[in-house]
Amino acid sequence: MRFDVPLVEGRLVRRYKRFLADVEVAGEIVTVHCANPGAMTGLTAPGNRVWLSRSSNVKRKLPLSWEMVEAAFGDRLHVVGINTAHPNRIAAEAIAEGAVPELAGYGALRREVRYGKASRVDILLESPDRPACYVEVKNVHLMREPGLAEFPDSVTARGARHLEELGDMVEAGHRAVMLFVIQMPADRFTLAADIDPFYAKAFAPARERGVEALALACHLDPGNADAPAAIAVSHPVPIVP
Repeated sequence: MRFDVPLVEGRLVRRYKRFLADVEVAGEIVTVHCANPGAMTGLTAPGNRVWLSRSSNVKRKLPLSWEMVEAAFGDRLHVVGINTAHPNRIAAEAIAEGAVPELAGYGALRREVRYGKASRVDILLESPDRPACYVEVKNVHLMREPGLAEFPDSVTARGARHLEELGDMVEAGHRAVMLFVIQMPADRFTLAADIDPFYAKAFAPARERGVEALALACHLDPGNADAPAAIAVSHPVPIVP
């Protein structure tokens, strides 16, 4: 996924009211949109280097949106993507480009397709010669131990419901996959059961019903004035207890 225009660099002042942040840009404090409803644990330290995108919509009250942050994990700094609107696109592009072998070989890819009781699946893969594949995408940006990505970073009632509905699709004869897109470097992935024990409890029964799970780490490039930023799937990582 490439951004259309170069990102604006700044320094984080504070994140507040979930969807707002103050950022120092070129000596001026500006309020920006934060497209992330989660806790963002470990990512909101004042002074952190951040990157913002600028909307072309002149009617937007907040033209700048927070996209990436540079944060410390142990003794290393990593660039992390915090915009939860991007993983669906990142995943769709990776699948279309054949970068996810487990999801290759389907003739059609559709996004935001209605299914279940009252839900929309993030990606639906279809081919006339095989069962449809329902792919639910989750954004991952929590890391409390260097190298170990975790989900979720806050309680997610919708997430548990999605696991149940994916299980229903498997029992109906389809294929279902929970795809965790890790917007940071990582070498393994696990569930944050202490943060949301209900989601962790729902995960094992879903797997027993046939729901598959994949975790993919991403490479993030904030770009510069001459090269737009980009986020792309880098490599799969194991899911560990």
